[in-house]
Amino acid sequence: MKEVDFNDMYKTYYKRLHYLAYSITRDSHLAEDVVQETFIKAFRKSETIESTEKIGAWLTVIAGRTAIDFLRSEKRKQWLPSDQTMMEQMMFEVKSGMTTEEEVDILLFKEALNRSVVTLSAEYQQVLIMKLQFGLQEKEIANLLKLNSATVKSRLHRARKQLRRNIADKETA
Repeated sequence: MKEVDFNDMYKTYYKRLHYLAYSITRDSHLAEDVVQETFIKAFRKSETIESTEKIGAWLTVIAGRTAIDFLRSEKRKQWLPSDQTMMEQMMFEVKSGMTTEEEVDILLFKEALNRSVVTLSAEYQQVLIMKLQFGLQEKEIANLLKLNSATVKSRLHRARKQLRRNIADKETA
């Protein structure tokens, strides 16, 4: 194992890695993120460096794979609604003026979302359905269930988070 100066390595390989990342992502800002992530990964695995002669090739491989991972992640983010209000609207209403293809995509997403709601615990299902289907406020739900308002808010937050995770996992599978 050799001691590696990361400042020197950064100065030497930044342009090369940025060019590679940009050629894959076609986005300058995303390419910068890829290069940053590449150096973070390299730093974490710096103890595995045996020869400084191969660092450039090693970093290039890491950058290429990281760029591809970023693209996959961005593609997934574009398809999955990350805003909770958008997810809620899609779950319970179909907007007019959309193409048939968009309506079918939304209906398929709604089905996946409804299947995911069933996998939640009973307490998460209960507050989520009361909020989304019946349009109740957190305080109203708390009164009906005889719970603290903060408890209802945390259950809603956790339920939404778990839904997002379940749907993301199903999409990657």
